[in-house]
Amino acid sequence: QVQLVESGGGLVQVGGSLRLSCAPSGPIFRIDTMGWYRQAPGKQREMVATITSGGATNYRDSVKGRFTISRHNANNTVYLQMNSLKPEDTAVYYCYAHGRTYYSAQWYDYWGQGTQVTVSS
Repeated sequence: QVQLVESGGGLVQVGGSLRLSCAPSGPIFRIDTMGWYRQAPGKQREMVATITSGGATNYRDSVKGRFTISRHNANNTVYLQMNSLKPEDTAVYYCYAHGRTYYSAQWYDYWGQGTQVTVSS
């Protein structure tokens, strides 16, 4: 069973920084796109940033210039460096991966359990 294990969330003041990490555990064979989504209370889950295995990135407009997504393909670890944090960045952040296991040719979407990021003013 594939699981995405996240770390790095927490409480930070406005203008501060946090770095999120996510790595898969289990029989993962190959991953294409990885990324981070977030969900604030009472709101829908939204894409924050994604990165393909080739390194192409995509960001939501509100985080451009502040957040940086990166990836280490050798161990399928994805990172999200968050700088100049704002109160509106407060949410549960979820890691995402589109991949396949050693046991099946079918590709699936995998999600982490989420890590809380709280930006206080």
